[in-house]
Amino acid sequence: MRKMNRFIPVALACAIFAAQPVQAATIIRDSDKQATSQNKQTTNTTQNPQTGNEGGPGYEDSKPNTSNNTTNTTGQSQVSAEAKAAADAIAKPTISAEAGILYDVTNGRVLFEKNADEKLAPASTTKLMTALLVLEKANLDGKVTFSKTAVTNLESGAVKIGLVEGDQVSVKDSLYALLLKSANEVANGLAEHVSGSISAFAELMNARAAELGCTNTHFVNPNGLNSDQQYTTCRDMAKIAAAAFANKTLCEIDSTLSYKFPATKAAAARTITPGHKMLYPNDSRYYAGIVGGKTGYTSKAGNTLVTCVEKNGVRMVAVILKSKSTHYEDTKKMLDYGYQYVNTEKSGSTSAGKQITAGHWVQDNGSWRYEFADGTKAVGTIYTIDAADFGFDTDGKMVTGWKMFGTEWHYFETNGKMVKSAWRQDSGKWFYLDAEGKIAKNTTIDNKYVVGADGAWVQ
Repeated sequence: MRKMNRFIPVALACAIFAAQPVQAATIIRDSDKQATSQNKQTTNTTQNPQTGNEGGPGYEDSKPNTSNNTTNTTGQSQVSAEAKAAADAIAKPTISAEAGILYDVTNGRVLFEKNADEKLAPASTTKLMTALLVLEKANLDGKVTFSKTAVTNLESGAVKIGLVEGDQVSVKDSLYALLLKSANEVANGLAEHVSGSISAFAELMNARAAELGCTNTHFVNPNGLNSDQQYTTCRDMAKIAAAAFANKTLCEIDSTLSYKFPATKAAAARTITPGHKMLYPNDSRYYAGIVGGKTGYTSKAGNTLVTCVEKNGVRMVAVILKSKSTHYEDTKKMLDYGYQYVNTEKSGSTSAGKQITAGHWVQDNGSWRYEFADGTKAVGTIYTIDAADFGFDTDGKMVTGWKMFGTEWHYFETNGKMVKSAWRQDSGKWFYLDAEGKIAKNTTIDNKYVVGADGAWVQ
């Protein structure tokens, strides 16, 4: 039986924006299963799960059926053609900022963008990357000793919390000052604490950005103060923000509305609050479901704003760069549009909705895509076509192998069809795909095969 060089599905992270279909895992055949059972030396009398009449390699391994019937399908991550058409009919927002993007983190797709690949100054939204790296590299109880360089290597007018050379502050307190107060000397001190110098930390920032798939981002400092060599794009910043807000501790710090920062050499204990106005329930700019966010401003960058919101199980990240005081208004427009879009997908109805009931398959440089009658393409979710379910990545390519849609893993044959009511193996573990094509968890299959919380068969 082939061994796959993959992690088990539950250990994989959902790729941001350009998720590619992963390599197919081993198909369980009755002959393989029986051979495995006969060759394994064990005192456990439980046999491997049976695959029934699944057919193994007898599945059609060719191009998808090319007829025109596209029908509704069930499940949060599955969208009918009619629902997609209704959602696509919603007018996209008009924003005043130079650039913006709305990223649907849950479903791995961009719902709106304007100049999303233009290189612009990030200002203090940079501090999301700084905070993420500190949380990944440092102990919250550790002490940051602030050097002369950390507290003086700042431009005129930079926001500070009043630290002086020799001050010692815990990493935890420093992170609150970084994200709530947006203190620039704190960013410097944290960088030195993690990497020894600001330049070394900048190298770490750039390496982490590359890991996240950022292709048009470069950092030279941890605070976002003006530099011609520090830039990002809305698309890249959305990737950084999605990773940052996946960190539970960062979310907890970033959403705190009031924090008592301890006394230091030159200042008594003081209360700090976040700058992001959408966090405050009594503010007119408050946005329900907000997870956190980060503001920014410099003379070069203008107003910048990153906002993470989660409602009805759907998480979105909105990024605005180079705004002239319209950053909150633009962010609200994008978020309102995004949630109207996903809610329409779920309901499948809108007064402006158009109906699509036909389409055809298109082969494109070795990949298969599905094009609807109006010229739009299946993108970023699962569609039922001719009574079979097919998944499409954020580039519109038909996927094969293991693929996460929303919060659920599915498995797609090499012909693109989703596997249902059958076992699949990955990295030596067996997983059962239920009648909806999801990995079954915490249950018993066929009254005898127990699968655990991660979906793996408990042998």
